[in-house]
Amino acid sequence: MIWLKNIFKKYRYVLLILLLSSLVIFYRYGQIPQNLSFDEVEFAKLALSLENKPYTPYSSMATGHSTLYFYIILLSFKIFGISKLALRLPAAVFGVLSPAIFYLILKNVFSQTVKKEGFLPFLFSLLFLSSRWYVNFARFSFEATFLLFLELSAIYFLFQCIKTSKRSDLVLTGIFTGLAFNSYTPGRIFFIMIAIFAIAKIHKKDIKKLLYFFVPFIAVILPLSFYLLTNRDTRFDQQFFLKNEQLSIEKKISFLEGNIKADMLMFGFEGDINGRHNYPGKPALNPIINGFFVLGLIISLIKIKNFNNRFFLCYFILSLIPSILTYPWENPNMLRTFTVLPSVIYLVGTGILFLLSYVQKIKLTKTALPIIIFMVTVSSVYEIRTYFKYQRTVFDQAFEVKKNLGELLKINHTK
Repeated sequence: MIWLKNIFKKYRYVLLILLLSSLVIFYRYGQIPQNLSFDEVEFAKLALSLENKPYTPYSSMATGHSTLYFYIILLSFKIFGISKLALRLPAAVFGVLSPAIFYLILKNVFSQTVKKEGFLPFLFSLLFLSSRWYVNFARFSFEATFLLFLELSAIYFLFQCIKTSKRSDLVLTGIFTGLAFNSYTPGRIFFIMIAIFAIAKIHKKDIKKLLYFFVPFIAVILPLSFYLLTNRDTRFDQQFFLKNEQLSIEKKISFLEGNIKADMLMFGFEGDINGRHNYPGKPALNPIINGFFVLGLIISLIKIKNFNNRFFLCYFILSLIPSILTYPWENPNMLRTFTVLPSVIYLVGTGILFLLSYVQKIKLTKTALPIIIFMVTVSSVYEIRTYFKYQRTVFDQAFEVKKNLGELLKINHTK
């Protein structure tokens, strides 16, 4: 029993995060949202189309997708049968796992500045997992939580490699970065950041060691890369306005400026109007999170030489690029910018730590920490309440398909 107690003590925050994530994501699971979206039906068709066929890395169905996530949906159908719950289960599972990985990342990056090991990273992770932005996409079958899980896993192992110099961590960084490339379209540019920071941190020690990253990465992305070199990605062509030769340079610059403005305003002023992505028009961040976010952003820019600040500022910018490069009438878009959440919460944490370091100088630490805990609690309750009480009211219009998934697919197959 002593060993069990020691394990619990060591991993108590991870276990608590997994428990809280499960409670939030699986509360009234299948009832909120109750209906399906047309996209979800198309995703189910795509997954079933892969059955009993040789492996294919890409499908033109459902406007075009890489297939990795849909093989996971197919596996869910095989285990649990064809149903709405089985369709949405992979997104929920990855939604439960990602906050725990994010906690481990925060524990690593804030280890030098946080005295109470694990507690403040736990608080920051609580802000992450309770965000209605996060909760929303973990409760239906879109690919966002899967991509985020892969990206966070790659980041975790990269930071572990920097810390321990273990080659196995670098191999796993390459594998998860490659899997992210095979996921939702924004994941195809994620490798650029990981490769740059891996090279910057590792090449001085042993340039040959980088092969432990690049070999597994290239091996994982080869099938999809070969496909994309010889076939058009219809989804990318439809959304990437810079490829539109009918648009003038002035128009493209105007689109870029408008998208950047829309994305910046999304955080604190005017959010996504799509009812599947957000409570229409509501800012992505509540006033508490937004205040600390702005403070943390300023501090990180001032202390830009800090490795962690550079890394998460780059991740922040990278996560906005898919939205910035798509047509402005689709923005702000909280689906395409979903992976910006970890860097947002990192900046929130940076703002909170700066505030705590300031009050420590004026000897108000005993007062400040309870206030921070209270604000995090209020923010989390506010976010969850907003989702389950108010955002759910728009789901009847946002999720239009009321028929049973199994019946829909039989009808489609008959036709």
